[in-house]
Amino acid sequence: MHCSHCGKCCENTEMPLSEADIKRLERIGYPRRTFVRYDEEGYARLLNKDGYCVFFDKENKKCKVYKFRPLGCRLYPVIYSDEEGIVVDDICPMRDTVSKIEIERKGKLLIKLLKILDREAEQRLRLRQ
Repeated sequence: MHCSHCGKCCENTEMPLSEADIKRLERIGYPRRTFVRYDEEGYARLLNKDGYCVFFDKENKKCKVYKFRPLGCRLYPVIYSDEEGIVVDDICPMRDTVSKIEIERKGKLLIKLLKILDREAEQRLRLRQ
């Protein structure tokens, strides 16, 4: 895919985070409380600031943690739709540059990630009880 660096994917993000994502970002100096929020279902998600992901540099239209970004961000614009399964996100202006091979490869990784995220959310909910 060819990214135009428009920032659409970073706008009001609901990007889920795995514990591996969180630990990777903590290792480079970001305290968990500065970039993670937990939703009512137990999922960890990226925080937003001023309508964008906390790691999005609006001035330069770049991710401040690009090398260390969450797996969901790496897989984007390939997403999971409850109605259609693995698809390319309609909001991405460069969606037409994603190849079928890339969709297939990223789709397989996405399914694995979703299972991990579900398992971690379930564990968090159990700990809350």
